[in-house]
Amino acid sequence: MLNPELPEVPRGRGIFCNRTLNMRSVKAIGYDMDYTLVDYRVDAFERMVYAQAQQRLASEGWPTEGLEFDARMVTRGLVIDTELGNLVKANRFGFVKRAMHGTRMLEFAEQREAYAQTLVDLSDPRWVFLNTLFSLSEGCLFAQAVDLLDRGALPRPFEYASLYRHVRARVDAQHLEGHLKAEIAAAPDRYVVQDPEAAQALLDQKNAGKKLLLITNSEWSFTSKMMAHAYDRHLPEGMTWRQLFDLVIVSARKPAFFTERGPFFEVVDESGLLRPLVGPLHLGGMYLGGSAAQVERDLGVSGDEILYVGDHMFGDVHVSKRTLSWRTALVLRELEGEVLALEGYRPIEVQLMALMREKETLEARLSRARLVLQRLRGTQPKPTRADESEAETRVHELRNRLLALDAEIAPLAKAGTELTNARWGLLTRAGNDKSHLTRQIERYADIYTSRVSNFLHATPYAYFRSPRGNLPHDPAGNKE
Repeated sequence: MLNPELPEVPRGRGIFCNRTLNMRSVKAIGYDMDYTLVDYRVDAFERMVYAQAQQRLASEGWPTEGLEFDARMVTRGLVIDTELGNLVKANRFGFVKRAMHGTRMLEFAEQREAYAQTLVDLSDPRWVFLNTLFSLSEGCLFAQAVDLLDRGALPRPFEYASLYRHVRARVDAQHLEGHLKAEIAAAPDRYVVQDPEAAQALLDQKNAGKKLLLITNSEWSFTSKMMAHAYDRHLPEGMTWRQLFDLVIVSARKPAFFTERGPFFEVVDESGLLRPLVGPLHLGGMYLGGSAAQVERDLGVSGDEILYVGDHMFGDVHVSKRTLSWRTALVLRELEGEVLALEGYRPIEVQLMALMREKETLEARLSRARLVLQRLRGTQPKPTRADESEAETRVHELRNRLLALDAEIAPLAKAGTELTNARWGLLTRAGNDKSHLTRQIERYADIYTSRVSNFLHATPYAYFRSPRGNLPHDPAGNKE
């Protein structure tokens, strides 16, 4: 029997709320599959994508010998600057906080020269946002290609923008041509992470009266194999993954699925045989293509009655929120490691905050001392030499104390900027500010979490309340 007491859940497995969401008012929950319902081993998955794209480039005469996939070279949330051949990390306002040209991190002076008067604006085609784990192989290969281009080692000339398009096309080909998914389907244990709790979380939602929808861009054959591998063994005896879902929609063509009105085709059998859909969608059906508008009409639900859960910031969360006003949940797999790193850093952070408060006090005293000295030097008639000398000594002493304090602060602050990744730091932070990725999450994801199975602990009846927004002028006691 289920214990009604709240279980002890690690903070990294929590569900975090940007906009208040009452799960009791949600009538349907849609799920993406890849990196959402089915979690992959990122290093193995992206290493395979990288290797296949690398082989394609080698067949075109590129000198790719010695190049290897480096999972820590790039992270989700970075932005490719196709004009300068850089990868950058920006804060929520679009200011570049870190930058890498090719595979070399830029020094501060280089970065300032390149971006002092430039803001990252994702509406400008110059910038490409790496907003999903599928982007890691693409970002790594592009950075290495920039090094080759700068050395004059490529078989034909490129600009950085055309170089990016060329690399992107070779990476995309691995997803489109079927070799990648065929290899995964042939050896799913190598690539798929089993999460037994995810099946129970979906069962709870279904038994609570929610209509469950699977809406994926993957084709039927791959979807069927991956879902069976990830879920069937964790369901009650005799039940399969298909019985979890009221609708299964494959090859959905997101984001067009949310914005256009494409036709539905019915998947007739396990082989993927199709026939045009005549009439409305029916519960328990399997379909290809279509549109969100018809899903709303045929299920009798719309807008904030539907929660859509996915890992792709644009294709899943942004478009469904902006176009249809669906409630949205972002799956951010890296969140667990990030929260764990922050908890481990907490004692150092407390020490750092105390030192920063001391620094602020010293800076205020130094500012006052400098003002006193300025006034003494400008006074008519002149003050005594003793007064001026005393003020100069005070300024000198405070400056020395600040230099000593900065030397103590620097290594602690540096450690905080390298949590989870020595090059780029935390996904959600850019220096002391929120990252550009975090800003996107705030704007478009009502809630966010590290994995689907976290809904198990929240239950289908949860009421997620957003925290009180704080402003710089709020009393200190009201701040988090």
